[in-house]
Formats: sequence, structure tokens, C-alpha cells
Amino acid sequence: MSTYQGYPHRLDVRHMSTPPPSDEEHFFITTPIFYVNASPHLGHLYSAVTADCLHRYKLLQGFKSKFSTGTDEHGLKIQQAAESAGKDPLIFCTDVSERFKRLFVQCNISYTDYIRTSDPVHRRAVERFWTVLQDKGLIYKGSYEGWYSMQDESFLTPSQVADALDSSGKDIKISLDSGHKVEWMKEENYMFRLSAFRRPLLAWLRGNPGAIQPERFYQDVLQWLQEELPDLSVSRQRSRLQWGVPVPGDPQQTVYVWLDALVNYLTVAGYPDAHAQWWSSAHHVIGKDILKFHAIYWPAFLLGAGLPPPRTICVHSHWTVGGKKMSKSVGNVVDPVEKSGRFGTDGLRYFLLRQGVPDSDCDYNDAKVLKVLNAELADSLGGLLNRCTAPALNPAQRYPPFCPELFAAGSGGRATADDWRLLEAVHGLPAVVGRHYETLHAYKALEAVGGCVRLTNGFVQRHAPWKLDRGDEGDRRWLDTLLHVALECLRTYGLLLQPAVPETAHRLLCRLGVGPGERSWSALSFLPRARGMACPFEGRALGADCGLLFSRLEPLDTDDRKPKRTLKRA
Repeated sequence: MSTYQGYPHRLDVRHMSTPPPSDEEHFFITTPIFYVNASPHLGHLYSAVTADCLHRYKLLQGFKSKFSTGTDEHGLKIQQAAESAGKDPLIFCTDVSERFKRLFVQCNISYTDYIRTSDPVHRRAVERFWTVLQDKGLIYKGSYEGWYSMQDESFLTPSQVADALDSSGKDIKISLDSGHKVEWMKEENYMFRLSAFRRPLLAWLRGNPGAIQPERFYQDVLQWLQEELPDLSVSRQRSRLQWGVPVPGDPQQTVYVWLDALVNYLTVAGYPDAHAQWWSSAHHVIGKDILKFHAIYWPAFLLGAGLPPPRTICVHSHWTVGGKKMSKSVGNVVDPVEKSGRFGTDGLRYFLLRQGVPDSDCDYNDAKVLKVLNAELADSLGGLLNRCTAPALNPAQRYPPFCPELFAAGSGGRATADDWRLLEAVHGLPAVVGRHYETLHAYKALEAVGGCVRLTNGFVQRHAPWKLDRGDEGDRRWLDTLLHVALECLRTYGLLLQPAVPETAHRLLCRLGVGPGERSWSALSFLPRARGMACPFEGRALGADCGLLFSRLEPLDTDDRKPKRTLKRA
């Protein structure tokens, strides 16, 4: 009898990182809506892939998940860009918004809702939200005088501004947060009583220590809240800004672009109509550069309107090139459309999720992409699948039977201590991966999967099944058992990789003959035969061989600047 029966059943759904949902459990994940002043860059895609990975994970768990993204289209910067291009603002915004849509389709971003702030349904939500705040006495007419960054569409206090020189050597003031130029502005507009919300915000955060993740960003917000909050200007004079939502009841003013933009999350949830079911399960994925807007202004607006803040605000850091922030002026902006065409949809997704660390900035270069994809997808995972499904080892092209007696640790068994360590690692893998997906640490989830893939390759190499004698019944049964274990490992990896690299996981599972109805998180029952249970795949025909799981990439060809793909099997 296999000693594996004594192991805890860690793959049972009762022991998953998140309990299985009820029939009515909802999950709402959002990216920021992206500003249409320029084409999408790698950072935009990273936000989208991060949210998409969590959305797909929740669907696999059985949740009813909503995933929204879209474009932020109002503001003075867009108005001026459209004027410079000689285009109507809506036509200008539509052109850029479509570029984001095409990128998301190309990179398999499975959003359920795509919102534009120019949509009429969103304007209705903004007008209602404004009216609620105004009726509660939280918006008043006043005069704003202070620093304003047009690039950031942001008002700044004197402590957030520093002296600098522009390219011509002229003295200017800049934002300490972004480095963008700021100008002194004085105008009559509407103010939001942000000063009244410092204590409520502190109470919210201290009562919900997981509301902002990772921890370092939670601490940043607590630090900001140690100082008094000034009231916030929430409109601009219509004479200066025409491209935006007019203030309800005052057509001479335009709603501040950030108040307008943040309400998009409520719009998608159904506001001002039935929205509580979705809004109560809202989770935001944002870049660290917009943390203050999402962790101070937005929760204050929501509390003021009598609505709860989002469940979590998940913050990620930036992608750099050569250690420098991506910038059009520097010429180091990475085009995700080009890179996904070069490295494949799943290739770019895998790299971003595998290398992206939420707590700190990550550096991009093509050589690193090639190294990661070749080592982990092409060689390690792809090589394992090719080897274990090759006709030379599996001429029947079936999921072979498992022999518990031969895998026993006692007399007559051929399994080694290293084999048992492999089984234990893969058995506990779903809980580890699920926990990391849940906290948006996809890099740790993929690292854990990759470690088990390497252990499985070591298992196959250690026992060298190609050296066994098929004419000997004992060797034949042991060969079948080895392949059964390896295929069960591969099936587990395929199921776990679905949120990160859906196309690659689909090909892997199809090759193993795993049907669409056998790919949910609850299907993660690893090696049931070792626990005396039936395996539904044993004896089943493998799926069609559709070639390499992931083609190995060669260094860039200097003629066409595209990597060559090696088509020879691993």
C-alpha cells in the first residue's frame, strides 16, 4: 500500500486558499481607466494582465466575476491634444481608445466591461454622484488658489512642489511626485470638503489593514494622513475646460477630471441604479503613481456619498528600461503591441507576470524576455510535455495506468525519497498558487509552478523510462506508472497556469485529453490513484499532437529585428 495515503488531502477544495463561492458570490476587479493622451505602453498592459489573471482565477473558482477596464477621455490635456491634432475631441479619443481595445484583444485580456468616460451612461452616473455630494453639503462654491499640474490633472500643496530648471535653463516649479511642470492657478470653482475626511479615512484603514496592498503602500497612505487634508477643487471654469461633464445646475463649470474618472468604477457596477451587489465586492488594480487619488480622494468621495470604499486597492510598481522611467522624450517607451507580436501573447503575459514584483520597479529588456521564456516555457514545461507524450515512450497515446504497489515505499516498490518529495510538492501546489494569485503575487505563483516543473523533469530523468524493457511486465508497469505520475503533474500545471497563460494552458490540457468541463479549480485532485481513488483519465486517449507547446526563441535577427523561432522538438 502506498504511503501517500497518509498525506493530508491538501488538494481537497475545503483546503483551498479561498473557500469555494456560493452560487451568488460576486467578484468585481478593475484596472484604472487609461488616459488617451498617448498610445498604450507596457505599464498599461501590465495593469490589465494583472487584473485579468485574478479575474480568470476567480472564474475557475466558480465566482461570478466582473472585470472592467477602459479609457479616461476628459480633461484639459485631451482638449488641447485634440486641438493640436485638428480633430473633434470625441473622434480623437475614439481613435486612441480603439488602440487600447486592439491591444487587449491581442493580449487576451478577458474584460467583461469596457468603459469610456465619454459614454452617456457614465455622464449620468457622474451627475448623480455630484448631486449626492452637493446635497449632503460636501461641495461648496469657493475660490481656489494654488499649484496645478496639467500633465497630472492634479492640484498640489506647496509641500508637494519644488524648484527646477526647464530644458532652456529657465526657473520653473515641478511636482515632487511626478516631476511635471506646475503652474500657479487662481479661479472660482467648486470645492469638496476633503478636510472633513482625514479621521474617517484613518478609521477605515486601521479597521481594514488589508485594504491597500502591498503593505508598503498601505504605510505610505497612513503617513500622508498624518497631515491635515486641504479641501479639494473639484471643478474647472468652463471657459478653460469645455471637454468634460458640466457641473449639474452650473453650466459655467466642468467637473474635475479625477472626480469624473473615478466614478467609472461605480458606473460599471450599475450606479446610480442597482449597484450594491457588484460594488460590495470591488477590487482595484492601480499603478503606484495614482495611489493618492485612489486611496485618499476616492474613498473620501465614497464615504461622503454614503458608499463603502473598495474592498482592496492593489498597487503595483512601474516598468523601467535601463533603470529609467519610460518616456517619449528619452525614446525608451516599450510598445506592447510590437512585443506581443514578437514574443507571442502568452510569452509577453508570462514574462510580465513572472518578473513583475508589485513592491518595486522592474526593468525590461528583450534579452531577459528570451531567457525567461526559453528556460521556463519552451525548455522546462514544453520539453516535459513533449517527452512524456512522445510516441517512443507512449506508443498507445493514452493516459497509462498507475500501479500503487510499484510506487510503494516498502518491499517491491521502486519509488525513491525524491519521488515522494515531488508528490508532496505537487499535492500542496494548488494552495500555494491560489494564495499568491489571490494577493496578486503572480510572480510567486509562477515561481512555485516552475519549481515543481523542474522537480518533475528531474523525476523523469532520474528514472529514464526510455531505458526500461517493454517486454518485461514489471518494467512495463513501472514505465506506465512513471508516465502516469508525470502526466498528472502536467495536468496540475496546466490547470494552475490557466489564469496566467490561457492559450498555452489550453494546448497543454488538450494534449492530455482534459475536457473543458474538467478544468475548474475544484478539478485539482492530484494523483487520486495513489490515495486508492479512481482516476477519470486513466486509459483515456491523449489529445491530438499539435506541435510544440511553446516555440523556443532565438536571439534577434539583425536583418528584421525579430527573434527566430526554433521548430525542432526539445
